[in-house]
Amino acid sequence: MDIDKIPQWILALEPEDVAFLKNFVLKSGSLKEIAHLYDVSYPTVRLRLDKLIQKIELSDQREEEPFLTFIKGLAVDSRIDLETAKIIIEKYKNEKEESK
Repeated sequence: MDIDKIPQWILALEPEDVAFLKNFVLKSGSLKEIAHLYDVSYPTVRLRLDKLIQKIELSDQREEEPFLTFIKGLAVDSRIDLETAKIIIEKYKNEKEESK
């Protein structure tokens, strides 16, 4: 595949996310086998997969405003909690609406 044809969401992933995806595919999507491979619990693998899904969805929303993408990225990376992200996004949208 040509580099210019690689989807943006793949290019946005960290190397450890790509390795996780590769292992996920090689283990036929078995979270139990992934948990065994990484020597972690099933809920830990499920959380990792959920965060990866959020990163991919976030990357697909490129047309969204950069500030909102930034805040959502902080929440996905657990740098801020989800409730705080929601409050910031709501405040931003309200202020933007008021300034029109």
